[in-house]
Amino acid sequence: MVLYELPSFRKIQFKLTSRGAFCFGFSCLIVLIFPETTLYGPVHSEQGVNIFKQAVADAKAQGGTVQSGGEVIDGSGFFVEPTLITGLTHDAKIVHTESFVPVLYVLKVKNFEEAISWNNEVEQGLSSSLFTRDPQKIFKWIGHKGSDCGIVNINIPTNGAEIGGAFGGEKATGGGRESGSDAWKQYMRRSTCTINYSSELPLAQGVKFE
Repeated sequence: MVLYELPSFRKIQFKLTSRGAFCFGFSCLIVLIFPETTLYGPVHSEQGVNIFKQAVADAKAQGGTVQSGGEVIDGSGFFVEPTLITGLTHDAKIVHTESFVPVLYVLKVKNFEEAISWNNEVEQGLSSSLFTRDPQKIFKWIGHKGSDCGIVNINIPTNGAEIGGAFGGEKATGGGRESGSDAWKQYMRRSTCTINYSSELPLAQGVKFE
């Protein structure tokens, strides 16, 4: 889902479709067999193709308009067109559905606060991105009143593949983290050690019996 505040949809649409910004290839082994110029791979299976077709159909039925893509690509492999859809409401069922296919819903918001609200109203919470040069918006987005996702990015995509950062989501996406700052925990045994260096025997939490 893309939320935009400025009247620049055509410019955004061109950049997304020309650069192939919808990369949902699920297997690195599959993606790596393509030339270096390939930015967009296949969905993972025939089931993924069917999910793609159903998502496009549901979006149309719920008031959406396909601006680009929307079709299955003929030939071998499970290739579908990266798809942009406009005209949906923020609370449309399909907007809140996690399909894992290259369909992007573009919604226009009144202001930044509304964008945060719509971002946070879905039950999923893996990754989110804000593109801005405004410091106030940046720090609000990454703060406690901003995005409620496990990965909160600024001026980079939502792929979540930065190996240096802990990967994981919130809400229905689940908790916990892997890689990044949490990776070292997998290679050690942790112990909680408390040392009383006094000659007395204090009770936990400072409890005293009179």
